[in-house]
Amino acid sequence: MIPEIVTMIPNYIIMKTLGWLDSFKAVILPQFFGSAFGVFLMRQFFITIPKELEDAAKIDGAGVLRTLWLIIVPMSKPALGTLAVLTFLKAWNNFLWPLIVINSEQKYLLSVALSNLQGQYYSDWSGIMAIAFLALLPMLLIFAFTQRYFIRSIQMSGIK
Repeated sequence: MIPEIVTMIPNYIIMKTLGWLDSFKAVILPQFFGSAFGVFLMRQFFITIPKELEDAAKIDGAGVLRTLWLIIVPMSKPALGTLAVLTFLKAWNNFLWPLIVINSEQKYLLSVALSNLQGQYYSDWSGIMAIAFLALLPMLLIFAFTQRYFIRSIQMSGIK
């Protein structure tokens, strides 16, 4: 469970070696390699799945992959949906990594552009509010479409 700030310099060196600095690939691709939070969340969810379901699938002749695909994955949709929403929120609101990797103002993400509107002597409040609303809109839409998985995941955490 290494903090993300510790891996920032090695990730930067990798992005520089690949020639991806000042590109969206450098911002997007590191998010796909998971986090300790995701591993912990999924592990805790898989512990709650009864072992008897896997045993019943073995008795019925299902292999490991079929058991995974037909039993475990459908039961894991609430946890996977929750993890997807939380991972998206983390990536969407990330400020430090895009600030380090993106150098040109034309490619700034909303979080970095939002901070540039706040100056020492002058602040463009109408621009700040407009960009803040644009930054909030995709998060609201994703939560609206995945809220049933999110709520189901919370409900299943209390059931034993």
